[in-house]
This record gives sequence, C-alpha cells and structure tokens, in this order.
Amino acid sequence: MNSKNTTRNLVRAALIAAIYAALTYVAASFGIAYGPIQFRLSEALTILAAFTPAAIPGLTIGCFLGNLGSPFGIVDILCGTVATFVASVATYFIAKKARRFVPVLAPFPPVIANAVIVGLEITMFLPEGASLIGFAVSALEVGIGELIVCYALGVPLYFVLKKPHITRYLFE
Repeated sequence: MNSKNTTRNLVRAALIAAIYAALTYVAASFGIAYGPIQFRLSEALTILAAFTPAAIPGLTIGCFLGNLGSPFGIVDILCGTVATFVASVATYFIAKKARRFVPVLAPFPPVIANAVIVGLEITMFLPEGASLIGFAVSALEVGIGELIVCYALGVPLYFVLKKPHITRYLFE
C-alpha cells in the first residue's frame, strides 16, 4: 500500500471514530446510549465496514471513546469495544463474500455481537445476580435496539453511500 492510501485510510478511520463517538454522546444525552435498552445512533455506522477496512479501527476506537462516558465503566469500555470490533470485522468479511446480500446481511453482525457480548455484560450488573433468564432478557433488549438502529438507519445509509459518485469520492 502506498503512503497516499495509508494516509487516506488513517484519516478515514479517524473521521469514523470521531463521528461514532460524537453520535454515541448525542444518544447518551437522551439516555439511550448505555444500559439494557439502547438506541445508539452511532451503531448505524457499522455498515461502513462493508465499504472500507478503515472502518474496522475507526468503529472500534470510536466505540472505545464513546464508552468512556458509560456508567458501567471499564467493563463497558472493554466489552462494548470488543463487540464493535467483532461486528465490524464480520461485516467487512460479509461484504467481501456475499456482495449481493450486503444490505440484508451486513447489519446483522452488530446485532448478534452486541446482543451476546453487551447482553452478557449487562447481566453481570443485574441486582438479582446473573442468570440464564437475565442474560436472555438483556440480550433480547440490546439486540432489538441494535436491530432497529442497524436496519432502520444503517441500511438507508448503505444505499446512500452505495451511489457511485459518493462511493468514489469517499472510499476510493
């Protein structure tokens, strides 16, 4: 990779991280960024991993920065960041392998990764203690919020970014 592409990817990753963190704090100001019921606007950006590998570090760092404000502290910083990393890598590979089905499949890894990892994390904080039922409820709550954001906002974002003049300008 030449230095021009390296610099572009670094800038792309930094911009994605900044936008992700900012959108997380916007959602936090409305009380919907952390906890069992989450509607993080920033999660719509996970679709960017379908366009560029620079989204993987961008989303991961953005999540880390966004989770610095989490009431769950270091646990959420680590677990949420891992969930976003796993989801963005999976989204990237889905886009590489299943090109025809990207709009349907690409938003799915963030839903699963966050439902499982963040659902498990939230279960550890339940007042009645961790249980299988508590995990199922937490995973379902996180998963539903993630599903709504990733499909209702992420898929339209995908189609906007998929337009040739936008794709060429942003990702080539």
